[in-house]
Amino acid sequence: MKLRKSTGYTFINCKKALDMFNNDVTQAESWLHEQAKKEGWSKASKLEGRRAKEGLIGLFVGDQAAVMVEVNCETDFVARNDIFQQLVKDVAFATMAHHRTKAHGQTGYAKSVLVAEDLSKLKLVEGTSLADQLALTIGRLGENMSMRRAVSVGVPANWHIGSYVHGGVTGQSDMAMGRYGALVVFQGGKDGTQETIGRKLGQHIVGEAPVSLGNMDDLPCGDAETRLLPQTFLPDSSRTVAQYLKEQEARVLDFVRFQCGEAGTDGSL
Repeated sequence: MKLRKSTGYTFINCKKALDMFNNDVTQAESWLHEQAKKEGWSKASKLEGRRAKEGLIGLFVGDQAAVMVEVNCETDFVARNDIFQQLVKDVAFATMAHHRTKAHGQTGYAKSVLVAEDLSKLKLVEGTSLADQLALTIGRLGENMSMRRAVSVGVPANWHIGSYVHGGVTGQSDMAMGRYGALVVFQGGKDGTQETIGRKLGQHIVGEAPVSLGNMDDLPCGDAETRLLPQTFLPDSSRTVAQYLKEQEARVLDFVRFQCGEAGTDGSL
């Protein structure tokens, strides 16, 4: 049935909707979405106490701007579902639209951090709020979910944004998704090498989990080092991150790392 294929709702509900609207697919689909939204809000209130620590990090890099979001669900099975992954995209693209509006006319570095309450107020292109879209997805998949957090960055023309996602989801072309993600903002780099520099720095940040930037001349403190620049560089253990950057004539200005389900970043898990 065409309606079932396009919406993902059950055969019984699709048949009921078509019968109600004399086989008008458009009206039937609209009614199904509305019912799922109502059911989702009802389910969301019932499932609110259930722990949602699985999910995905979504990362999208655009023209001189990037966003990274975390959307949670209860099981890895649902995280691999196309409907859930569409929610991750919706959150990322709504965050990017919010960034573009907020940063309009700014010429310097712009960074914004959004938590669940902020995200729920954002809207999709067609006007649906992310809160309603979340409820719709809960109604369709039957698990507790949350839009936990998001970060957006925008950089001037001579700055660069590197990114990396680990534990990636296959089959997604418009944006990267996985269990871990990193954004890194940097200046410089030899011509033609910026993409490689950004990817390697992102890979290091995901793998070594630094918590602060540090200084270029800091001395490393061994395996317990939490400053980025004096850490041993993950892709090449013969040098530190600072030494790699000097060789590449580059300088890191900021970075963000997300790990799906990690505790302590906003108190929600």
